This record gives sequence, structure tokens and C-alpha cells, in this order.
Amino acid sequence: MQFKSSRYLKACFAIALLALASCDQTRNEAQKPTRSLQQIRESGKLVVLTRNAPTTLYIDRHGKEVGPEHDLVQAFAESLDLEVEYQTRESIQEIIDGIEGAQGDLAAAGLTITGQRQQKFLFGPPYQDVTQQVVCRRDNVQPESIADLVGLNIVVIAASSYVERLKVLQQEYPELAWQETATEDTEQLLYSVWRRKIDCTIADSNIVDINRRYYPELIAPININQSETLGWLMSSERSDLQQAIETWFESYQASGKLEALQEQYYGFFEVFDYVDTRRFITRIKKRYPKYRNYFKQAASKYGLPELLLAAQAYQESHWRANARSPTGVRGIMMLTLETAKAMGVKSRLDPKQSIFGGAKYMSSLINNRFVEEVLEPDRTWLALAAYNVGRGHLHDAQTLAREQGLDPYLWGDVKQVLPLLADKRYYSKLRYGYARGTEPVRYVQRIREYRHILENELSERK
Repeated sequence: MQFKSSRYLKACFAIALLALASCDQTRNEAQKPTRSLQQIRESGKLVVLTRNAPTTLYIDRHGKEVGPEHDLVQAFAESLDLEVEYQTRESIQEIIDGIEGAQGDLAAAGLTITGQRQQKFLFGPPYQDVTQQVVCRRDNVQPESIADLVGLNIVVIAASSYVERLKVLQQEYPELAWQETATEDTEQLLYSVWRRKIDCTIADSNIVDINRRYYPELIAPININQSETLGWLMSSERSDLQQAIETWFESYQASGKLEALQEQYYGFFEVFDYVDTRRFITRIKKRYPKYRNYFKQAASKYGLPELLLAAQAYQESHWRANARSPTGVRGIMMLTLETAKAMGVKSRLDPKQSIFGGAKYMSSLINNRFVEEVLEPDRTWLALAAYNVGRGHLHDAQTLAREQGLDPYLWGDVKQVLPLLADKRYYSKLRYGYARGTEPVRYVQRIREYRHILENELSERK
């Protein structure tokens, strides 16, 4: 009996030792050291945690990674002759946890510099001022004060600066309540507000500015705090990386490049007038005659309906030959520099070259980018959507349509799923990721409406 007890005790002791070793290993993994700046340079790669969104990083219609955070990170990395490995995360909490667990060197994800976060992490220099705004739909609810928020269905993202601020406000307004979600991002919540699924959400002003261009019914009636700043977040151990960022940022900002970057993504001015039919009719009289022959000739050369091409040009630029966008597109057909070169356009601001270049590109989409099973008029509507959002994102929408039992060759089915490209439950599983899928739906619809109005106006003049 004593022998058995001794053997039993030894076995227990061995198991205890294994358990302790396992705990030590888990603890060591949790306390994985962050990479020093020297180690980052030796590796030649900067690992950045971010999220797939229009204010951070996304894939444009030409398949390129772009976005405010992306461009800013690229500029810093180039100054150190580093490549960048972007790792997207589903939520702010996952990004913060990732930095804490040394999964990345820094987080560039539109993170607000707050006192609570500064207790645990280091931040790079502030690069953008934002204000937290209550966002609702104008024909649903229009709160005018914090007290008016009581009783509304408000949803915000978890672990965000919005939650920190709401908790402060709740001390003064105890009945103020909200829900937190760790599975949806701010853009998705704004879409839910627009769809009237929830009353309101909270979002930074830069995010609101971009989204209101595409969801014009959204309003931001209340600011719930003073101006705050955004910054890159990194481990509290990485003062060397912080210093390198601060040194680079000082010269980057002084050069005017930061201002230019913010103008590109946030300095919106009116390019598209989506609703003013009377103005459109006036422009048919005053502007359309100057370009009518170009539309006719280009449409004939590339096998397009003349009035469809003209309507598309109006949607793109309001028939302004010198139209310019902060995103880099130019001319009456708003061509990117890359597309213009591919179509043989030497001057995007030359109306004839732009119209012929846009027609050639549109023709290539219609004739070369879809399988034979796609018939007219669906082929044209899908090509227009691709012109707007990019063929890659449209392919993702067709994939979604097929998965949901819809016909990927019918515009009526594809346009039902295009808005889902802004829903991370879907875009996170797709090849090209986030896209503002409601925009191509509206784009095609407006071109069809403009074409109808144009046909009526011209027929009345005969």
C-alpha cells in the first residue's frame, strides 16, 4: 500500500510539473516581446494592424490597396526603406489585443488618442482631428440634445472611444442607454441607421463625412465631445519606434504632404449632383450641345448607345471637361491616370479624348469582361457597375449572388447583394474585401434615369 501511495505521489508531482511548464509557456507566449526598431529594420518589413474600411485601408476599383491610413503608413515605411505587411482585424478590440500580444509593430486604424489607452500604450503624433457625432436618419429621428437620446435605439462598436464618452455622459444622464457590438464596425452601423434598423450610432466626423456622400439621408445633429485626435498605437515598450515616427512625421507634415493626403480623401467638393433634375434639364440645353458630336462619334466607333454614353458622362462630371476629383480622376469621363494611359488618352482634360477614352473602356468592359451567358441589357448595367466600383468588387458581388441562390448574370439580382460588400460579415470572406456597394447601385440607376430624361428632352425638341 505504501508503494502504491509513493508511486501515486510521484505521478501527481510529474503532472504538476507539466502543468506548471504549460502555464509558463502560455505566460511566455502572452508576454511575447515586441520587435525593436532595429529588429524591424533588419527584417525589412513593418507589420501593421488595421481594418478594412474607407478611412483606413481598402481595395479600389482598379484592385489597388489605398486609403488614408494605408497611404500614411506607406510614406513612413518608405522613409525607412521598409516593406509593409498589412494585417486586417475584425474589430478595434482585436487590433488593440493584437498590439498587446506583439502580433504587429503598430496599429494604424483610425484610433482615437484617449487617456485610458495612453495608460497602456504609446501613440505616434496626432495626424487628424475628429469629433464624435451622433448619426441618425433625417426622416426617422432628429435628436437635438443629449437628453433627446434617452429612449432611442443606439448601437456603437465595443471597446471604442465612443463607449468611453457615453459612459461619461451617462453620469449626467443616468437613463441614457446603448448597445455595444463587437461583430459590426462603424460603417456597417451607419448602413444600419440608413436602413432604419437602428435609430442612431456614434461615429467620428471623418467617417461621417465620407459616408454621407453615399447615404445622403444621414444627419449628424449632435457632437458629443470636443475635438479629439487620431494616432498610431504601439506597445508601451516601443519608444524607439515612437521616436522614429515622430521624427519622420515632423518633416512629412512640414512638407505639406499630410494636408494633401487629407484633401485627397476628405476634402470633398461637389462633383456629382444626384437629384437636381431641373439643373440637369438646364444643362441639356447649355452644355450638352458642345459635346453631342463627340458622344455620337465615340458611341458609333465603340458600339455603344449614344445617349447612354452621354448620361454616364453627366453622372461622372456634369459634362464639365475640366472636372477634377480629390481621388485623382479627371475630365468629362473622370478617368484615372492608369485607365487613361491604357486607353491611349494623352490629356484627360481634353473633352474629345476623354469621351473616346471612356467609351473605349466601357466597350472593353461590356465585350471582354463577362461570359457569354450575360445578356443585354444586364451586360450593360453590370459593366456600368464595374466602371464605378471596379471589376474585382463586382466579381465579389456575383459570387455572393451565386451563394445566395441568385443569378449572377442578372443585374436585378446582383444589385440586391452589392450593398453587402459594405457588411464585414460578407466582405471579410471575399477576395477584394470592403467596397461601398450601394454606390454602383445608385450609379447605374441614375444613369438610366438621366438617359430617360435626355431621350424625352431631345424628342420634344424635334
